[in-house]
Amino acid sequence: MAEPVKVTFLGGLGEIGRNCAAIELDGKIMLLDCGIMFPDADMLGVDLVLPDFSYLIERADQIIGLIATHGHEDHTGGISFLLRDVRFPIYGSELTLGLARNRIEEAGLVDRTEFIPIRDGERRQIGPFDCEFIPVTHSVPHGFATAFHTPQGVVLHSGDFKIDLTPVDGRLTDLGRIGALAYEEGIRLLLADSTNADEAGYSESETSVGAVLHRVFERQEGRRIVIACFASHIHRVQQIADAAIAEGRTLATLGRSMKKNVTLARKMGLLDIPERSLVDIEEVADLDPGDVCIISTGSQGEPMSALALMAGSENRWIKLGPDDTVVLSSHPIPGNESDVSKVIDGLIRLGSRVVHSGVDDVHATGHAKREELKLFHSLAQPEYFVPVHGEYRHMIAHARIGETMGTPPENILVCEDGDQVLLTDKGLVRGPRIEAGYVYVDGIVGDIGRSVLRDRRILADEGVVTVVVAVDILTRTIIAGPEVTSRGWVYEPESEGLLDDAAREARDAVVKAFGKDKVDLETLQRVVRRAIGRIVSARTRRRPMIVPVILST
Repeated sequence: MAEPVKVTFLGGLGEIGRNCAAIELDGKIMLLDCGIMFPDADMLGVDLVLPDFSYLIERADQIIGLIATHGHEDHTGGISFLLRDVRFPIYGSELTLGLARNRIEEAGLVDRTEFIPIRDGERRQIGPFDCEFIPVTHSVPHGFATAFHTPQGVVLHSGDFKIDLTPVDGRLTDLGRIGALAYEEGIRLLLADSTNADEAGYSESETSVGAVLHRVFERQEGRRIVIACFASHIHRVQQIADAAIAEGRTLATLGRSMKKNVTLARKMGLLDIPERSLVDIEEVADLDPGDVCIISTGSQGEPMSALALMAGSENRWIKLGPDDTVVLSSHPIPGNESDVSKVIDGLIRLGSRVVHSGVDDVHATGHAKREELKLFHSLAQPEYFVPVHGEYRHMIAHARIGETMGTPPENILVCEDGDQVLLTDKGLVRGPRIEAGYVYVDGIVGDIGRSVLRDRRILADEGVVTVVVAVDILTRTIIAGPEVTSRGWVYEPESEGLLDDAAREARDAVVKAFGKDKVDLETLQRVVRRAIGRIVSARTRRRPMIVPVILST
């Protein structure tokens, strides 16, 4: 009987972001990506969301490496957090490693890992894992699909990909190798990107955006141009630079990640921007606005990003006005639509022209659409298939594509975060579920917890009522108070009667509690909370957070 292969999904199945999976063979674990997710609007005060690393930390001695499929934050942004608890080397293309290294250096954790570059088509033995790295085209250069040659056959993980026949750098998705694997060995299990599975047709080539950008630049003669895109989208930055330079403009970068990534890509020869065409953002004020193009971060409307600060007239370098054109060369990630809309509104209030993907084709997706996925499946011909990377509706749509292309429905498993699958001689079966919830990061705090987030939601929606009363437990008397104050519950100047009634209810509850045999501070807190809760609910039909403060002498 051949050694089974276990796959544990820790993130990325059911949401866009937090992509992380563990491949287990012969008692060892190889990680596939470790990303972050941007918080939803109701995740108050949360900076980013991580996978739950408990499963990995408990098995830290089994982890022998992490394969970073490409350089996007939703695949590499969580590595620095995991490295706090687990040491492992990271495998990826030089660009992917460079992009991941930036965040790891910021966290001061470079000494806890090793960066091991891999090349297109390379096959490498890492412990019990026989890994083959297959080039794929995506919106960040040098991404890989990974083929694991295992005792149970080939397990192919597509990575994020599209089938772009005219990519900016000429590096194609290696469909030939995928077809050869299917023909020579057979692909036993396919794990494939589902992001655009419910989108009809084919994705546009990235080079098509370049032609649109040239037209946009031609129409903005005499106006300063600020163009925002993902800092990791090196191909997009190249096309922006080409369009700007063709119109005689000088380039400047704005945003720390944009500056770092442009510097890294130029150093690696992945960006061709002449030194004479690039200036520091500090020098932009001395140039004619019509001769300037600023490439900025903030295309997703992140609250403290360079573009958001510009929209609020708070950026230290650039003040926008009626003579500026702002281009958002991206499409909002699900959940970011509101933030992007707010930024666009702010820009328009300043009088600036705004060009975005709803106005012109200034963005092309990096993920395969339905017809591309059909082609991929027709080449891979997997025996078993698990859709990955996407919201639940995307994975269901991808499962239907797999069935259409010949994979038996009983061989297709739609999984979610926390699911495990086991590939054995008998086939693909589900294993036990593990804990794989959200870990919320606020500032430098690792996990603020669901209870803190719940409290923040209550405070935001219902407000808080605080009751302070001083007592003498020994004599069972009230020394001072109760004093009732609130924030976000009722408007105090107009509700003095309500607050007075609440104070009387609290006093009566304390006096009644003193009449019983046993009384302590915890009991007093409980009875005050209940008393205030009753009057709050009866008089306002609201449920603010109630905080009883009992002071004892």
